[in-house]
Amino acid sequence: MSEFEELLKKIQEQKPELTKQDIDDRIKQKIEKIGPGYLTDEGALFLIAKDLGISLKQTLKTEMSLKDIYVGAKDVSIESRVLNISPTKQFSRKDGSPFLLRTMTVYDNDSTVSVKLWDEKANLPGIEELKPGDLIKIIKAYIKSDLNGSPTINVGSGSNIESTNKESKIRAVDELTIDVSEVKENQSNLVVSGKIDGSITTLEFTNRRGEPGKGLKMRLKGNDDATKGVVIWGKDESFLPKVIPQNAKVRLLGVRTKIGNQGLEIHGNEATLIEIEGGKESEPVIVRIATMKRNDGGKTVAMGIDNKKNMVYLTDSSNMLDSISAGDVIECMPAQVFGNAVTINNNSFVRKIDDESIPQLSSLRTKISEIKSGNNYCIEAIILKEPEKREVQTKTGETILLSEMFVEDDSGQIWIKGWRKQAILLDGLSSGEIISVTAVNAKAGLEGRTELFLTPFSAVAEKN
Repeated sequence: MSEFEELLKKIQEQKPELTKQDIDDRIKQKIEKIGPGYLTDEGALFLIAKDLGISLKQTLKTEMSLKDIYVGAKDVSIESRVLNISPTKQFSRKDGSPFLLRTMTVYDNDSTVSVKLWDEKANLPGIEELKPGDLIKIIKAYIKSDLNGSPTINVGSGSNIESTNKESKIRAVDELTIDVSEVKENQSNLVVSGKIDGSITTLEFTNRRGEPGKGLKMRLKGNDDATKGVVIWGKDESFLPKVIPQNAKVRLLGVRTKIGNQGLEIHGNEATLIEIEGGKESEPVIVRIATMKRNDGGKTVAMGIDNKKNMVYLTDSSNMLDSISAGDVIECMPAQVFGNAVTINNNSFVRKIDDESIPQLSSLRTKISEIKSGNNYCIEAIILKEPEKREVQTKTGETILLSEMFVEDDSGQIWIKGWRKQAILLDGLSSGEIISVTAVNAKAGLEGRTELFLTPFSAVAEKN
């Protein structure tokens, strides 16, 4: 006999005047009154019994699967595995009193559900040691709805969490992992793997409460060689290894998908776990400097090439590159290396050296016909259509500057575009001039054609 049938039988034993149809009608009315997304039929029946003064405490099933939980259930015990877990945070109630909250996501073979651990339960002994895939038992929890109406497991003063090493039929976390090429729109609680494509950057933002925050931005390449943008909100570089090789393997545990400005994107939060292959110790980096400039944050940003003609992007917050000029070869011990992005700070050293194995800047030039979307290039070309500057309104209503020009070399033609502050790099150029453009990114533009976009590391110079 199902739980619903047990509850129905208990009600009819104590209220024989109610027919099955009467109770079905009351279930429908209760769900309509509460609103969709909050109640199952079992949950509605429990509330109806309470209205009738009938106690169903003894018939309630407290050992449940994640797919069977419903809003209003109490003293629920659930066996599941950990997907991810967030740090403990402190918040304030409306009366100003503080409280602690930690969230985590658990899963079984059917569902994934969010768990909230309140006050002292946020710092249960052993909670920090829990890893993805660990088997746990949540004891005497209660179920409430989140902002989207989905059931959420709450662990309060009368609840507990126990780790267990027993055998379980719940699949391991590795079996949840999918390649980034397989993700689809509006998915949540995903475990996604891929390879780093390009650099990892840190975002700074202000959240809805007006508090400053940080995030990590990257692109992941899948088995189909296509890339998707990733933003992990609430994380910074302290969660990453100091050295991350190019094309490093990555796994993100607890992410969702959404449509952004660049198509389908992957988003995570402070509970998302990031697994990246890498190391803790930096090694010297030797490059020939191609471009160098000061950004709005007061940091020096530079682009160089190594002995394999790979482009390397340097960010210096300690003024160590001030005595370096374009064309110089430097050796530096960076603070961090994320793919082709190098960070220099007060813990680094930089020195100018002679190294003939590092190619000259002239060897960087790529013919327009050889340009492929997703890569960075340096080109030399003649301007066919001089830059045109205009304002463009984004989907969010923001007005930004765009400058674009049309160029060619003896192999083909292409558009070069600069958005926002990069737009001014094209000021003063005229048709018929031959220019060198360094550190531009190729990607699909309008109508799917490949176009070149200026970056914070780009430089545009007239050829003598």
